[in-house]
Amino acid sequence: MSAEKATAIVLRTVDFSESSLVVTLFTREFGKVRGLAKGGRRLKGPFESALDLLARCRIVFLRKSSDTLDLLTEAKLERRFRLAGCDLAGLYAAYYTAELLDALTDDHDPHPALFDLADETLAGLAAGDEVGKRLLRFELGGLRELGHLPSLDRCAECAKPIALSGRITFGLLDGGALCGRCRQGKRKVASVNAGVLRIMARFADAGEAWRRIEIDARSRGELRGLLNHFVCHLLGRKPRLHDYLGQLAGR
Repeated sequence: MSAEKATAIVLRTVDFSESSLVVTLFTREFGKVRGLAKGGRRLKGPFESALDLLARCRIVFLRKSSDTLDLLTEAKLERRFRLAGCDLAGLYAAYYTAELLDALTDDHDPHPALFDLADETLAGLAAGDEVGKRLLRFELGGLRELGHLPSLDRCAECAKPIALSGRITFGLLDGGALCGRCRQGKRKVASVNAGVLRIMARFADAGEAWRRIEIDARSRGELRGLLNHFVCHLLGRKPRLHDYLGQLAGR
């Protein structure tokens, strides 16, 4: 076993014993890491209370060669997640960010750009950024980074370019927009405003253009509903935090 060092975001903690924790972290260098932190529940020790949910920390861990848990030996807090105000929507969005990171990534599969996006998302939510836009940016940017972004301007079936005007057929089972010919006989399809797909593309793109986008309430609700259904299909289940995200349609 070799000692590895990494910058990590704490996604989940589970009590293992009176003094120890099983911790799920998303690291910039190694991807998702699941480790046993012996003494992690103690206020004093090698972890210095650094393993709070959503905290960013520097960790040292021993990587196991088998499927057993890695051994977390040290953690130093770099930033604790604290909201600037009493905004429950921001807190739920942060928890949802951690849930998606855990659900959509594999152990020891690094995605540095995804780590940076998640770190930026949590910092923005803590600072009081507009919750709805910040969360859309994470979801769509994360789907792009992981190769799960739906086809938005070409038919997901035949790859024919689609004119983004009027109403567009979106196939949940097919992975995106469908042209008039390919939509025939498809199951689990939705009719969405073309403007919603354009907004999704802008939020998925790299860069800062998404910050300047203004989304009207109707489009925001339609987009939130479509994205929720797409994520549920991708995961094969409903995320635990989805019930708390309905309020974001109006934010």
